[in-house]
Amino acid sequence: MAKSRRLAKLGAYLRPHWREVSLGILALLSVNALGVYIPWLIKDGVDKLSATFTWNQILHYVVIVVLLSSAMWLMRMASRIWLFGVGRQVEFDLKQRIFEHLLRLEPSYFASNTAGDLINRATSDVDNIRRLLGFAVLSLANTVFAYALTLPVMLAISVDLTLASLAVYPFMFLLVSLFSDRLRKQQAVVQEQLSEISELIQEDISGIALIKIYAQEANERRAFAKKNQQLLAANLELAKSRNTLFPLIGGLANVSSLVIIWLGAGRMSSGTLEVGDFLALLIYVERLVFPTALLGFTISTYQRGEVSIDRLESILSVTPKIQDTADAVHLTVDELKGQLTAKNLNYTYPGSTTPALANVNFTIVPGETVAIVGAIGSGKSTLANALPRLLDIESGQLFLDGQDITKIALADLRSAIAYVPQDSYLFSTTIKNNIRYGDPVSEQEKVESVAKLAQIDTEINNFPQQYETIVGERGITLSGGQRQRTALARAMLVDAPVLILDDALSSVDNQTATQILKNLSTGTQRKTVIFITHQLSAAAAADRIFVMEKGEIVQMGNHLELVQQQGLYRSLWSQHQVEELLH
Repeated sequence: MAKSRRLAKLGAYLRPHWREVSLGILALLSVNALGVYIPWLIKDGVDKLSATFTWNQILHYVVIVVLLSSAMWLMRMASRIWLFGVGRQVEFDLKQRIFEHLLRLEPSYFASNTAGDLINRATSDVDNIRRLLGFAVLSLANTVFAYALTLPVMLAISVDLTLASLAVYPFMFLLVSLFSDRLRKQQAVVQEQLSEISELIQEDISGIALIKIYAQEANERRAFAKKNQQLLAANLELAKSRNTLFPLIGGLANVSSLVIIWLGAGRMSSGTLEVGDFLALLIYVERLVFPTALLGFTISTYQRGEVSIDRLESILSVTPKIQDTADAVHLTVDELKGQLTAKNLNYTYPGSTTPALANVNFTIVPGETVAIVGAIGSGKSTLANALPRLLDIESGQLFLDGQDITKIALADLRSAIAYVPQDSYLFSTTIKNNIRYGDPVSEQEKVESVAKLAQIDTEINNFPQQYETIVGERGITLSGGQRQRTALARAMLVDAPVLILDDALSSVDNQTATQILKNLSTGTQRKTVIFITHQLSAAAAADRIFVMEKGEIVQMGNHLELVQQQGLYRSLWSQHQVEELLH
């Protein structure tokens, strides 16, 4: 991203808060105006006191200087409150934007971008931009005002002394220019290393049980030590550059004061420079030392901010591949029946040449329970993900009640399809809140009702806190089967006309799985159920079975029809019977 584009982005971040920025900059202008006037007042006082010295005159000047210094301090505090406040507000805005944008992106984006890196960008990088728009803007504005207001007054007192004292400044700016690109690159390396270490911590904490099961603590410790050493090396390189640049800037800035003292002392001895003028020049030069020395820190903050802008914009610039069209159709769940139709459905994952789905055709009538079976990698989960548009499929291939799903508003489509994926993700809250995640205001009675249908109610009531039991991160305190049935209850609570179970009962015994399917396929509120499974005993109870192989549906029919045919299903069923006998 070019510098001009980065500056444009900074302007866009600040634009909603232009009033606070304007007030902060005006306060800084006032601070610097007073900072220029006070030395001039001291100069005037010294000149007058040299002629006629009285304590009343001294008291007069002291009171004025104290009052002006107090006003200057108040205005400086106001400028910091306004400008630092803007930095905090931009931080809030960016975090909100990033989170909302991430919610709009399709699951495939998170498969190629790790959680640790995204978390680091949403925290550390946003923090860098906050510093840039608070501290750096304040420092830069302060430096510009200090020079713009101080230099004309210094030149009015003595042109040659002013120019002599500023002779070192071109060397200072040359130093800054030489170090600028190096600092930016080193800061980028630090941010990348920080992301990598965040990823490792996030993965290891999530997989701590697996690490302990395989006794891999030592390996993980070494992996972390390596990443940590790389981060340390990157930070030390950055610190070395900063610790070389900043003292040089400060040292050169202080040379200006020495030049004034050296040349000014000779002028006063010869009578060509008044004492008041000398003191004023000395104070003015000192006024420029701090903002000039601070320039190094400002540059460092800007370099960090530049890197972070690039890293944040790389997220915000991603256009969601799956989103509503301009003419999206809105549907209400109550009007839907739950008919699903596929017409020559094809899908190939990005980067792959082998289709995951190839010429898939079917019609599932409302209220029908269809089991989908097949070997691993046959396309079952791909089909499940295509139905609620978790994959970017082409239009004209999948239909819900005759409506092309790519034309239906996403919120309406996903309200119509309850989906329980293979990974039964639970949040770190109570079982009750996990079940009613799709409808957070559901009453206890409804929660218990769906828990009974999912065959989990009895086990929940055996817990000490029952439905108020905290399940821990990702539901770690529950067994695999309990997590799956809790996730199923959550899907059933939203009462969508279509329910997809993607191997969502794999940790549940065949008898329980069969009973759950029976619960779903009976009653007045029958759902259209798509049951992807390797449990053929449960699949046999479905109204129809689709058999998939290499992305195609190679057989359709009920259990009795399929076992009488020579084909893949008969082979799978025979294998299943052998396994049952062995158990």
